Amino acid sequence: MDTKDVLYELRVKHGLSQDELAEKVFVTRQAVSRWENSETVPNTETLKLLSKLYNVSINTLLGSPRQLICQCCGMPLEDAIISKEKDGTPNEDYCQWCYADGTYTYHNMDDLMDVCVKHMVSENFSEEQARSYLGQVLPKLDYWKRHGELSDNGQFEAFKKQLMEEINSLHVPGMPRVEKLNALVGSYVNLAYPLPSGMRAKFLDDQTTYLGNQLESDDGGEKCFGVLANKDFILVCTYEAEGANPELILYKKR
Repeated sequence: MDTKDVLYELRVKHGLSQDELAEKVFVTRQAVSRWENSETVPNTETLKLLSKLYNVSINTLLGSPRQLICQCCGMPLEDAIISKEKDGTPNEDYCQWCYADGTYTYHNMDDLMDVCVKHMVSENFSEEQARSYLGQVLPKLDYWKRHGELSDNGQFEAFKKQLMEEINSLHVPGMPRVEKLNALVGSYVNLAYPLPSGMRAKFLDDQTTYLGNQLESDDGGEKCFGVLANKDFILVCTYEAEGANPELILYKKR
């Protein structure tokens, strides 16, 4: 799709007139008209504003001239999983699992491999093949080539260690110790828990990236424990296969 068509469709989808859009991105109505008539394209700063306004990548605004992949894990990127900066601006270099609100969530390539392999293994693709593939791909990605430059000197890993200590100190009955926390996007783990009133409630933001893990119950039952946390809270729940029958065990403000 051409840039002019993308810009027109996004404006209409968001219910904006040319005048209203112009006001939001600090240009004239005539400039918007010229974009949609293919006479000009927005400059770099305006593309950034449009990207944040429409919650899409600049690549999408330009008609998707290139295939985006996460420069940390290698996952193909679509607008729905592109990471965000602290101000909400899309960062089309990373997915939401590898970069969240200005923070890199993986600082050890082996930890990232452990997470990725689980999602790659199938009847036709063994764990050994998955690890071999990732061992070739990951070192070529920009994040891992520049890891020393982009490192936060262990601050994020120290934060995760502190979270795990807090979670384990809760001594939730039947739940094993938490030894690892992974990045988890809210929309994939935002379960609806039953309340005493009979209603159901969700406690997460679909667009936010949290830290968490799934743990097998100590009693060997069918239910798993789910742990989620960030700087504001710790949540512990149980659920069955595919997230069925969730039960909120604990929600603690930090």
